[in-house]
Amino acid sequence: MELAVGASEATIKSLLTKLGSLLAEQYALARGVRSDIQFINDELASMQAFLSNLGNSTDDHDDQTKDWMKQVRDVSYDIEDCVDDFTNGLRPDPQRDDWRSKARGFLYEIWTLSRRRSIAAQIADLKQRAQHVGERRGRYGVRDPNPGSGKSGLDGYTTAEHQEITRRLIGIQRPVGVDIAELEKWIKSPEKKRSVISIYGFGGVGKTTAAMALYRSCGVHFTCRAMVTVSHHTDPDVVLREILRQVKMQVKDQQVQNSTVNTSEKKNPAAAAPPRMLSRLSQFRLYCRNQDKDGKASGKERQLIIDDLLKHLRKNRYLLLIDDVWSSSMWQTILNCLPENDENSRIIVTTRFEAVAKTSHLDHDHFHQMDPLSVKYAEHLFNTSLSECRDAQSSKTSQSDQVPPRVWKMCGGLPLPIVTMAGLMASNKLMKREEWNKVCEALFPDEQVCHKPEEFMRIINYCYSALPSDLKTCSLYFSIFPKGRSISKKRLIRRWIAEGFVSEKQGLSVDDVAETCFNQLIKRQIIRPVQNSTDGKVKSCQVHDMVLEYIITKAAEENFVTVVGGQWSIPTRSSKVRRMSLHSSDSKHARKAYGMNLSHVRSLTLFGSLEQQRFKSFKTGIVQVLDLEGCSGFKAKHASVSDICKMTLLKYLSLRGTDISVLPPNIGGLKYLETLDIRQTEVEELPKTVVLLERISNILGGDKRTRKALKLPKEMKKGAMKTLRVLSGIEITEESTAVSNLHELTGLKKLAIYKLHKSDHDDLLSSIQYLGGYSLKTLVIDDESSEFHDKLGKMSTPPVYLNALELSGKLCNFPSWITKLRDIVKLTLSATLLGPENLECLRDLKTLFSLTFSVHATKHDPDIAAILHKNKSDYGGEIFFPPGGFANLKLFRIFTPILPSLNFSEGSMPGLERLALCFKLLEGLHGVEKLKSLHDVILTVDGEAGSTTQSIINDLKEAKEAAKSNYVLDIKENSVMN
Repeated sequence: MELAVGASEATIKSLLTKLGSLLAEQYALARGVRSDIQFINDELASMQAFLSNLGNSTDDHDDQTKDWMKQVRDVSYDIEDCVDDFTNGLRPDPQRDDWRSKARGFLYEIWTLSRRRSIAAQIADLKQRAQHVGERRGRYGVRDPNPGSGKSGLDGYTTAEHQEITRRLIGIQRPVGVDIAELEKWIKSPEKKRSVISIYGFGGVGKTTAAMALYRSCGVHFTCRAMVTVSHHTDPDVVLREILRQVKMQVKDQQVQNSTVNTSEKKNPAAAAPPRMLSRLSQFRLYCRNQDKDGKASGKERQLIIDDLLKHLRKNRYLLLIDDVWSSSMWQTILNCLPENDENSRIIVTTRFEAVAKTSHLDHDHFHQMDPLSVKYAEHLFNTSLSECRDAQSSKTSQSDQVPPRVWKMCGGLPLPIVTMAGLMASNKLMKREEWNKVCEALFPDEQVCHKPEEFMRIINYCYSALPSDLKTCSLYFSIFPKGRSISKKRLIRRWIAEGFVSEKQGLSVDDVAETCFNQLIKRQIIRPVQNSTDGKVKSCQVHDMVLEYIITKAAEENFVTVVGGQWSIPTRSSKVRRMSLHSSDSKHARKAYGMNLSHVRSLTLFGSLEQQRFKSFKTGIVQVLDLEGCSGFKAKHASVSDICKMTLLKYLSLRGTDISVLPPNIGGLKYLETLDIRQTEVEELPKTVVLLERISNILGGDKRTRKALKLPKEMKKGAMKTLRVLSGIEITEESTAVSNLHELTGLKKLAIYKLHKSDHDDLLSSIQYLGGYSLKTLVIDDESSEFHDKLGKMSTPPVYLNALELSGKLCNFPSWITKLRDIVKLTLSATLLGPENLECLRDLKTLFSLTFSVHATKHDPDIAAILHKNKSDYGGEIFFPPGGFANLKLFRIFTPILPSLNFSEGSMPGLERLALCFKLLEGLHGVEKLKSLHDVILTVDGEAGSTTQSIINDLKEAKEAAKSNYVLDIKENSVMN
């Protein structure tokens, strides 16, 4: 019941903040109500302190304590409902300085008399309930936690200590104890026909890690690649659609159109398929016709997917990874739709079940059973994971002498328990050897070991019990997201803040505390990073499905999140839904959701389509988090658009990736809104009422890849939106006066301008200089004309405290002040500055982690092309990298149509781990083997690459194989440069 403490304490913490605000505001209250609110506030504060002590106690909670904690949670929820109704239904008293204001106030009190009396009655009843819950603790013997019985360092962590983590690039790890080289032989075998390898074994044994390493190391040999994660209830058409989406990004339509197909093949791609393939297509078509119509793809739509897959895969050598298949019938259906060919195509499938692995034994030439690690490899994995989990500061002192072998031996050679225990130990440096022995004995008495997934849950349960209460609450939040979903860090922490799970602590802002919690969960191996940003910080994460199953079970027990249409069907213990996550958008699950009591929903997350959704089923006035990221069916005239503005307590609104094109004009009424995310939508301009958002912290718009931008309102009054911290993806127009007030946003940390019109931008220049002396850490400017960049380069007082700088467009002159950026971590410059002289200026930036030279693919400016050709001519068509410099550079990227010859000398870029080049024409790449720290070389080639470029790439492949270099060479073909 440890998680109950965290969830209940977080609820009370959020509620106390609301009660404090309520008491601070001057509302017209019925007699005695203010004292009742004060009593409730004080009572809940005492309960929170008691719950905190319970969470820090090692005592097991008896049934009475568990029941009392449930009562505390329930009364807290009901008080929160009442407070939100109060806030939503009444407004603070106006300042009555003249007779008109006094008259309006008097009429307002008469008009709201009935409402205020009703609220007064509710508050009086809740006061009595809170009092009874407090008295019941003593009456039924809920024991006080033993003083000084804290968890010996399991519970505490210093926020400032863990705020900063080592910046690193995330790559696919080589699995420990697995002979990947043997599996690679099968992938690279000369056998022409398509074949399948099945990797099977029970959960936590390392199947996905092995399959990913195989997929990554051999991917360079294939024209098309795709990877997809499956779950219990995944529809085959969803898997096929995802494969097709990934393949389409790699294969040019022109290649398909030029394929030698006869007329009948064009009309019916199946006509050219082998006879056995025809029977398989027939099987799948029959399957399509027999499916129900509850929001699933129709038979016609599925047939289009099949035909499209045939068109893109039949003539290409493809590699597919289908991870975690649960059903034999589903796997057979998917396999039947993947075309056979004689192009050496390979399919990797992972599953927990041997029966699933051997479903189609005629097509499966290879089976690989994953066994637990030997003692030797288990110890190696534990020590490696322990070292990686430690932060840079703690790694200076060895912890190995405090680690009894029993810790990793009890994990039975299963990689997932091993790395989980390593994360626990890395986070608890104060525990002694004998204490860890006691932990092991409690989990697995008498030298027992973990043999199966069910026993692993003991380890997960202990690790969660050891979390501080705020981390427990943040962990429960992962139950909102579907299995296998990559979760954005920023999306997650902004939602935590909106929910009130984190607050300012130890002098750090709420954003910093939220990021600290995220870093702690990674360090403790609760979540695993899957993608990094170019600044070396984690960009997105995943939760292992076994850990997620545990989290979802606990979240359901606590009525923390209600999941509909998810991987696991777990009933909640309450009829009141507080947070809803709808994983499936078909009509069946929509009916199930709307059959629940939704009048208490505070957080709503939808995945899929909005066509079956009805916001009117919710009590819109109390919704605080609305996340519709990636949903379809969100047209401008959809009723949901107007419903959003009725959510007057909304704090977090994400419409990212939806098909909405216009925001409602009255969005300014959302006075509590903190985050507005409308990136990758058709919204081109913010309504003028957006300046009325009193608490807005993040406005995120435009599209980073296409540089589509979001226009600010033409007029922005002085003092508007002073709470802004992030303003991203905007367009500065000539007629807008908003830029003249930018200097007032002294709390602004990030300013990203994707489009800049030709005009006199002296106001913008002065604002950047002014904000550079306050909080501004990230600056992004795309200038197509070069006029503003020229002025920016001549600034007398540049923003020297920047951590990240991106200057794109027509950048002709190198801004000399860049060399003074002593805190710069991430630097992106236009490829028009690529040249030996400018690289020489940058080589002494000691904090620089990533360096990028780029020209956006969506822009075909002849002037930029001319500059690129001139630069190439000036430095003789070759860029030489001398020894030394770039001491901490880990990532070096160049994205340009014409890439000159690059020559790396011995000792150049000594710490470089990843080299990423995107081009149409490559003239040479030499000395890569001299980059001693290099892990990855990623080459993205435009599909129209010429014979010279292809010849250079082939030489690179052969040179790598001959030298047996340790780095991974990853070559991608793409019709559009990213």
